[in-house]
Amino acid sequence: MTSTDLLTLSDHTDTSGISDSAIAMLDERGTVVAWTRAAEHLVGYPAAEAVGRSAALVLPTFGEAPTVSEFVEECRTRDGWSGTTTVRDRHDRTLDVGLRFSKLRGEDGTTRWLASVGDVGALSGEAAYGSVRGPLLTRAPIGIVVRDPELRCTWANEVMESHDGISLERRLGCRFADALPGAKSEALEAVMRQVLRSGTTKVHEYRTWLPTTLGREHPFAASFQCLQGADGEPVGVCVISVDVAEGRRVRERLAVLGEAGTRLGSTLDVMQTSQELAELAVPLLADYVAVDLEQSVPFGEGPPVRVGPVGERLPVFRRAGLASIHRGTPESPWVRGEPVPVPPDSPFSEVLSTGKPHLEPILDTAPGIWIDKVPALARKVHEHGMHSLMIVPIRARRTVLGMVLFLRMEDPMPFQEADRLLAEELVARAAVSLDNARQYAREHTAALALQRNLLPRRLTGGTAVDTASRYLPADMDHGVGGDWFDVIPLSGARVALVVGDVVGHGLHAAAAMGRLRTAVQTLAHMDLPPDDLLTHLDDTVQRLAEEDDDETPAPVGATCLYAVYDPATRRCAMARAGHPPPAIVDPRGRITFPDLPSGTPLGIGLGVPFESVELELPEGSLLALYTDGLIETRGHDIDEGMHRLGASLAQPGRSLEELCDLATESFPGQAPCDDVTLLLVRTRSLHPAQVASWTLPSDETAVRSARNMAARQLDAWGLGGLEEPTKLIVSELVTNAVRHSTGAIGLRLIHHSVLTCEVFDTDVCSPHLRRARSVDENGRGLFLVAQMSRRWGTRSVSGGKVVWAEADLHGG
Repeated sequence: MTSTDLLTLSDHTDTSGISDSAIAMLDERGTVVAWTRAAEHLVGYPAAEAVGRSAALVLPTFGEAPTVSEFVEECRTRDGWSGTTTVRDRHDRTLDVGLRFSKLRGEDGTTRWLASVGDVGALSGEAAYGSVRGPLLTRAPIGIVVRDPELRCTWANEVMESHDGISLERRLGCRFADALPGAKSEALEAVMRQVLRSGTTKVHEYRTWLPTTLGREHPFAASFQCLQGADGEPVGVCVISVDVAEGRRVRERLAVLGEAGTRLGSTLDVMQTSQELAELAVPLLADYVAVDLEQSVPFGEGPPVRVGPVGERLPVFRRAGLASIHRGTPESPWVRGEPVPVPPDSPFSEVLSTGKPHLEPILDTAPGIWIDKVPALARKVHEHGMHSLMIVPIRARRTVLGMVLFLRMEDPMPFQEADRLLAEELVARAAVSLDNARQYAREHTAALALQRNLLPRRLTGGTAVDTASRYLPADMDHGVGGDWFDVIPLSGARVALVVGDVVGHGLHAAAAMGRLRTAVQTLAHMDLPPDDLLTHLDDTVQRLAEEDDDETPAPVGATCLYAVYDPATRRCAMARAGHPPPAIVDPRGRITFPDLPSGTPLGIGLGVPFESVELELPEGSLLALYTDGLIETRGHDIDEGMHRLGASLAQPGRSLEELCDLATESFPGQAPCDDVTLLLVRTRSLHPAQVASWTLPSDETAVRSARNMAARQLDAWGLGGLEEPTKLIVSELVTNAVRHSTGAIGLRLIHHSVLTCEVFDTDVCSPHLRRARSVDENGRGLFLVAQMSRRWGTRSVSGGKVVWAEADLHGG
């Protein structure tokens, strides 16, 4: 090779990363001692204004350190600094740059810092990886030598020895031609003299034998920049050397990151994202890759693992991703989903403690090392000839989500620093997707848990109805919704049935559902008619929306269907607020959707009154309450969905559980677009012998007559043990009715799961329990009723009210 060939830059060598770099030399205090024209072109300050000034003037951003001195101290601790940041030029324009501070050593142990700044936006037009090319190449190892005008070496970094084999001690104070005589050295010194005379920058490629290789030249690209003093005169030349072969390899693998942007995080499934990461890195970066996640990450549960000392209790990791150049990944002792042990005093625990990657170019497999503590892993290492190792933590929000293990077997090249940088960048991108998936999993799990805890675990229909239900969440992309249902026992063997749907999905919808369900239960126990209950519930929804702040807004709009069934009369009163109508199937299998006024959704605030409809249901009728997710699917209208629902329910011989399965599978093979909720009840009725009722006059004879009739009825039912407390309850309730009403008084006893005593009067005012003083002649009646019954209450009815009390059948 001639000197001309030596100094001709290869057309295939991409050197923009070093040729466009602005160079400044700083002393130990961060003061600029040398400047370049490239630096002047980048930030606008000439050498006369930069040299002798603090680096804060021309490079005002220093990572997280607030001052130049603190930043220099940080660089000294970390032996340098590299990364991406922004700087402002002399015209106050903001530039995105890759910034590197490299430590240079001189004679007598003195230190200088070389700041190289590259405009990331101007590095390359390759859009596939332009956003990360700068930071990655900025961190790639480079050799640096600073020579005086006589071309004697005054400063150098330690990397340069790996490029030309010349030690730092042998290099300092010598010319290149003296330290490494030959035609190539003479040619390179000719380039340096030319740079000193012209004050410009030149980039050339040269070839040499690496100290670690035999018989094969290695290509390097070198940038020669003239260093200027305060007067603008040359004070030396800076040579920055880059391994061309390694640079090409890095650039080829940078394309992986471009692909990673489209392949990683295609779903919110941490297991799938982990597998995508593993497959992306094989074989471009490693022969075998395993992704292990901390066991709580897939579910979004548990405290996060913080970077720091791990102590005796190491976190548990599970294998989430696997990829290998060999089919079936025979190198892995653990399959996906299995726990993976983390040996103490190993590179894995070191990575957890420091949060930094571990690079082991030559894997130490000597007896007695950490690998032997995991026999299954040691066996695989020896069996497959694993010779080079990298462990990179998956970090997000100052926590460790997991670790990625990179291994080489058939590729004889050990992992290099550039491989580690690429692996870090790749894992960092995956960490964003995994953290998003973890956050989603956490919210989704919390919403599911909230909904499971808020929905009834066991439905109790008493003697009024038999029940069955289904709740089917929509797919993972839609999350948990605000569907709820309930069966609420009421006085007099009656039962309330409710199904509702809060607009939206996720944690806020589930929380809103819980608030509305609680409100419905409270209102139901006040024995309000369906239309009155929905009116109060509508007010509640509007009030909650007004109280909530902007960060956690209450969902505006919820639908609800509320019904009350009385087995004594077989009548069912119902009203709805924007909810689909119920389906009613009579004992012969004939189905109807009653013409029930639709009402407006809750919380809309239109002020339109709700209307109740009362129907008589034959014993054994099937009543289906559901949410719109059961009848609405993509490609099918609601009418078709209601027809399918009716057809699946119109099978009188089927059990309620079977009918639930049939109804929720009415669109086989098609995922629901919303949560599906179904509540099925089959009505019962009380036998006439279970109900006894009388009409009493509103005078002093009513109390004695009521006591006697109640005693005879209890004796007929075989409930003589309840005679005394029941007579006392009847006496007090009828006495209050005589005292406060003017019309006829009704008395009814109902024998079902409990004994219910009901007294009707024409007074619309509800009685209130109070504690009578010792001097009061009245006020103890309801107190005695409360003591003698399991519970008591009052409800409004047409023409007056009913005061009722319940007693356990086994009571004495």
